[in-house]
Amino acid sequence: MVPCASFKLMWAFDTANVFEKIQVLRRNADFALNNRTKVEVPFIPARDAEVLEFKLHPAKKGFSGKEGQARMLHDLASIELQAMELGIRTLAEFPEAPQEFKEELWKITLSESEHLEMCLTEIQSLGFNWGDWPVNCGLWTCVTPEDSLIDRVLIVHRYLEGSGLDAGDTLIKRLAGVDARSVQKAVQIINQEEVGHVLFGSEWYVKLCNTERIDPSSDFTERMNRLRAVLPKRINPINHDLRKRSGFTPEEILYLEKLRESFLEKDSPFKK
Repeated sequence: MVPCASFKLMWAFDTANVFEKIQVLRRNADFALNNRTKVEVPFIPARDAEVLEFKLHPAKKGFSGKEGQARMLHDLASIELQAMELGIRTLAEFPEAPQEFKEELWKITLSESEHLEMCLTEIQSLGFNWGDWPVNCGLWTCVTPEDSLIDRVLIVHRYLEGSGLDAGDTLIKRLAGVDARSVQKAVQIINQEEVGHVLFGSEWYVKLCNTERIDPSSDFTERMNRLRAVLPKRINPINHDLRKRSGFTPEEILYLEKLRESFLEKDSPFKK
């Protein structure tokens, strides 16, 4: 039997140092893929940066200067860190998931760790460090132990990561007029590779629905309507090309367009 402290360490949730967290994750592939016991996760994973509500974060500077670029990468690193941890979390909370699903998710989780590492490297190359600004854990708190596996796939890989595609495309456009080739390249690589992460979610959403004899075409709207109260509002323009490449149907894209419009409306019932 694995001692409790070592058992928790293997999941990296209690490892605060971001660089150590990446290494802990990479060392424990066999454990994560072959665990058969549901693991209780912390309310918030350990951090070596100050955790504050987003509204309390300091104002951001533009991308024309190195500080603004580093701050953007710091925010992106926080997102990639949570994406990495959410991958581990799903493996921890759904040990009964299909083995093929777990193996594919593990590869995506490793990819998120590479994206995180890329952001951290670029931040340092600009003369700043991880922890120079506060972070939040808003993505982590979008999911709960009460989620079904279909809920989790929809929330994390289709809604959150799908929204990341739209936001990433907006970032790339904003960086186009800035002399920051290394930063531009990092953001472009991350956004391109995220398409595959979202496609994983789209494909497994359909597979899991079919396994439970649920019609995914009608379930998407019903499940999104049920879950939207816990989802952060996203108002970046929907990138139809990226969404189609990542497995979204025209009907699903139309729903997301209407959801975005409702977030922009002052008194919308969709608005959180």
